[in-house]
Amino acid sequence: TASQAIKEAPYANIPVVALCDTDSPLEHVDIAIPGNNKGKESIALLYWLLAREVQYLRGSLDRSRGWDIMVDSFFWRDPEELERQEKEDPAAYQTQEWKQGDDWNAQQGDWAEGGAETWDAPAAGGEDWGAAAAPAADANSW
Repeated sequence: TASQAIKEAPYANIPVVALCDTDSPLEHVDIAIPGNNKGKESIALLYWLLAREVQYLRGSLDRSRGWDIMVDSFFWRDPEELERQEKEDPAAYQTQEWKQGDDWNAQQGDWAEGGAETWDAPAAGGEDWGAAAAPAADANSW
């Protein structure tokens, strides 16, 4: 842990921003960002969200558009382990060319075929939602 650095940060007027779990001590923490800080995937997601928000605040990314950076870019991977996996199974790491619209233009069939139900049919269950409610039970009886 970095408890000594967190304790000494106020002496130098350095704000402390922390990714905090429910059991994290908040003493000497100026800004607590709630989130799961136990798993590497959840920490990567928190960093991704934080980086995206910084881009929004800087004005370099518009909120109406999505961010094309994937969360996977924030996962830490051991380079030696990646090389070892690539040597074991090189076919799994070959890139595949995808053309825009390859699978999207395939003939899927008509949704109306096969006796599809209409939206005008009454809901299953046959209950009348407009009917009066059942009488309430006596308050003293269970």
